[in-house]
Amino acid sequence: MELTLSILLGFMIIGALFAIHAKDLLSAVIAAGIVGYSLVICFLLLKAPDLAIVQIVVETITLIIMVAVVLDSTREELKVKVDRQQIINISLALIFIVLLAFFFVQATGKLNPFGEHTLRMANAYVGETASKTGSTNLVTGVLFDFRGYDTLGEATILFTAAIGVLSILRIKGRK
Repeated sequence: MELTLSILLGFMIIGALFAIHAKDLLSAVIAAGIVGYSLVICFLLLKAPDLAIVQIVVETITLIIMVAVVLDSTREELKVKVDRQQIINISLALIFIVLLAFFFVQATGKLNPFGEHTLRMANAYVGETASKTGSTNLVTGVLFDFRGYDTLGEATILFTAAIGVLSILRIKGRK
């Protein structure tokens, strides 16, 4: 499985690089979609169906919207001229990214060691999920047995959002 995940990760990196350097905007959108759908496969291989469901719905909605925008927009290339203000903006963005990375490192240093639980319910979930649910996967057991209604609600919201986007695009297509 690790070899498969490594190959998928390499495929995702190549797709992301292609999306960045693509000359055609539609090709870049499709390459970004390939990266998202590869992530769905990774989630399924890691036995996280809840994340895979959310990712596939969000990726499909995003891809539909992005393709619709690209097809509705102009095909003319804009001439970009770099001026002093853009250089200042890029510099400020880089400083902001470095600061975020610094704070990320500081914050992760204060986390508990891996496997140490701080919440009182964590011990009950970790210790009793397999015996109460019969599931060998902790995440699946918690999401579909202990929090089943919550997961059903999330899936309903995602489905409703997808149907809403599709109906809006269909109405626009008829005009």
